[in-house]
Amino acid sequence: MTDFPLATTDAVRQPLSATLHGYLGKFTEAAHHYDGSTHKAERLEALLGAYSALITDPGNEPEYARLAATESGSMLAGQLRAQSARCVAILEKYRALHLLNGKTGADGYFANIESCIDEEFGAVAPKAQSKVLLIGSGSFPMTLLNLASRTGATTAGIDIDPEALDLGRQVVQLLGGNLKITLSCEPIEELEFLHEATHVVISSTVQAKYQMLHRMHPLTRDDVVVAMRYGDGLKSLFNYPKEPVDAQRWNLAETIEQPQQIFDIALYSKQRPHRKGN
Repeated sequence: MTDFPLATTDAVRQPLSATLHGYLGKFTEAAHHYDGSTHKAERLEALLGAYSALITDPGNEPEYARLAATESGSMLAGQLRAQSARCVAILEKYRALHLLNGKTGADGYFANIESCIDEEFGAVAPKAQSKVLLIGSGSFPMTLLNLASRTGATTAGIDIDPEALDLGRQVVQLLGGNLKITLSCEPIEELEFLHEATHVVISSTVQAKYQMLHRMHPLTRDDVVVAMRYGDGLKSLFNYPKEPVDAQRWNLAETIEQPQQIFDIALYSKQRPHRKGN
């Protein structure tokens, strides 16, 4: 990969659009050259760490708002979401491979994610008797490992990437072989665990997450709580944004905004039917 400055001084600060185009090129190149080894892991960690810093800097918000209002800016944001999501998936694979090969290390991106986990469900956090499903579990299912180890909850994850599932299972076996964690690639309509889940987490890089929310409504408990990770505004450069929901099906119970974190959280509960008076 060729290098470009990830940050500049105020004196030579380039327009945000130019910086973002630079990131897009780097993300596209990193995703294209992933070969199952870890020799490019450090560079991708640095790239995503710097990108995380950019999207959590409120000073970039006004310029991004102007850029996003243009057709070219909106298109650029969509491309960045797609390519950065691919790179996040690759970075998880790097982290899993490092762990499985006896290496250690954390980067800014993963430290940021781990700090978000503590705030995931607010006042309705899972307990020992809870059953938690993670949609988009990836190669390093730290959310499930964290919840299962802290609470004793029964957890499950699903992902459509066979390589991610294989790595994720190896990571779980190594770090949490005694924990209640299962991983699979089943569609939600065929997932028995979904019917029992008390809590569902949908990853911010899952593009069709609101379609999934709609599809899971008839398949879930009446008291299920869904934590939707999302990013609006500047954070939408790294996450798929919040969308309107069917008000007859779902209620937006709470929004947990995290200014210093790379995503925010929308908590949804099922809309309770109105009872007619006698």
